[in-house]
Amino acid sequence: MEWSDVRIFLAIARTGTLGAAARALHLSHPTVGRRLRALEQATGHTLFQRTADGFVPTEEGNAVIALAEQMEDGALAIERRLAGQEQALQGTLRISSADWFGAYVLPPIIDDYAKAYPHVDLEILTGTRLFSLAQREADIAFRIVPFDNPDVVQRRLVCLPYGAYVAAGSPEPVYGDGAGFRLITHDTSTGQFPDIAWLTESFPNAKPLLRSNNRNVQGRMSRQGIGIAVLPQVVGSQIVGLRKLDLPVEAPSRDIWMGYHRDIRRLQRLRAFITVVTDHMAKSPLQR
Repeated sequence: MEWSDVRIFLAIARTGTLGAAARALHLSHPTVGRRLRALEQATGHTLFQRTADGFVPTEEGNAVIALAEQMEDGALAIERRLAGQEQALQGTLRISSADWFGAYVLPPIIDDYAKAYPHVDLEILTGTRLFSLAQREADIAFRIVPFDNPDVVQRRLVCLPYGAYVAAGSPEPVYGDGAGFRLITHDTSTGQFPDIAWLTESFPNAKPLLRSNNRNVQGRMSRQGIGIAVLPQVVGSQIVGLRKLDLPVEAPSRDIWMGYHRDIRRLQRLRAFITVVTDHMAKSPLQR
């Protein structure tokens, strides 16, 4: 039984279709189908039931998913351990962060790093999805909450202040009221946000109008005059046409956590990147 075939089996079990599994593994659709057939022939069992809704594991398939995941854990551990021994400042470094952090915090860091280490290829992965450090979907990640994996080496990197913003030409809303104004808030389906709770409490009579899971979108909507938005100050200060409100109670700040898997802690291109990040954060004026 080849690990590459087991890897395909897991991808199909997780995605439910050959096409989605192929995209996840960067393989062709025919290759995934062919390798699945080879695995089923090698084991002598049908591992998936083909249905109108996709591929559903059979009883035999369900029985081996946990064992296949153990093989995956071992293979990934080997990959991470070997990667962690690489001393050359070349190769690929994958960085995961929220969209606003990637757009407004990382650019000067990436600029300095790219100039110092031109042979390292950088990938920036942004969005609400938490890319896995254990599966090497990312080498280093920046998050607003601590990492819950004991195998992740993490540190509180910086505490960033937030503020309420309106379009530069907008009138001043009354703190504790907000009547006549509208609010731009955050999609809370992925969790609660202290800054959004603070915004609604600060302007209880303002009408919540728009929700977005993208801070850049929130800021640009506010600049258009649509409503009041609460943003990391590193974002609000860089969007031309926004004005920060001077309020008696400041918005709650948020900690930024940096983490990477312990198996790659000696990876030289990672260590060099951490040094550049740390130097930048020590000089940043927008922090507490």
